[in-house]
Amino acid sequence: MSDSDETLFSGVPHSRTADEVVQQIELLILDGVLRDGDRLPGERDLAQSLDVSRPILREALKELETRGLLVSHHGGGTFVADIIGQVFSKPVTELISRHARATRDYLEYRRELEGLTAELAAQRATETDKALLARIIDDMRRAHADAEPEAELAADVEFHNAVGEAAHNIILLHTMRACYRLLSEGILFNRKAVFSLPSARERLLEQHVAIQEAILEGNPTAAKQAAQAHIDFVMQAAAESARSDEWGRISKLRLIRREGTQPATRATRLPRDPASD
Repeated sequence: MSDSDETLFSGVPHSRTADEVVQQIELLILDGVLRDGDRLPGERDLAQSLDVSRPILREALKELETRGLLVSHHGGGTFVADIIGQVFSKPVTELISRHARATRDYLEYRRELEGLTAELAAQRATETDKALLARIIDDMRRAHADAEPEAELAADVEFHNAVGEAAHNIILLHTMRACYRLLSEGILFNRKAVFSLPSARERLLEQHVAIQEAILEGNPTAAKQAAQAHIDFVMQAAAESARSDEWGRISKLRLIRREGTQPATRATRLPRDPASD
């Protein structure tokens, strides 16, 4: 077990019942400390960290599985369930991905959430939160300077997740994580296409820095405005990207039509009949 696992879990009260274990792990999931897919320590190590017997631990883990918060793989360990993915069920995700209007609505929805989240983060961010945001911005700058768009995109999502954590509102936290899941998986629009637009990467970096600086300064109004201005830009860039894609599709179709048209099939003028003069 790693040192981080040892500090993550703490001994339960002296009553040492399964309920106390359930509550501690449940709160770690609720607060976003444990994320979907995270693997719990092995039974022996976890029981030791929680200072409970293994039978009590097994009872607690079974209850958490019943609640749909944990999943066990035979011989493979116990993991936090994908509770975030359930916010947007697969049928709903597939439905909205088939309609362009969903992209606009998604970004409109995110604009308000991002503004509120950044506003709260500017009021509530701890020194640890601020240090994390600074580290992510450094990673983003490095990826930008090294022309590594994949790393820059990853830092983008990590940054917004960190702002969500700094807001210290668990409902916002899980709602935003669900939104970023759709974004990361490219359900609604192609972020790579947005990044490829002229000067988009530079402007996106500047916008993230503006959000971070407002949070570090503890300026809720500036943080909200910076976050909403960022989404306004993304909305505009997504629309331009979609329009450019459509232009490209139509141009290719025209080219295919031209190349597929043989001279013999084109209308030709008949020779002039002298008798008709």
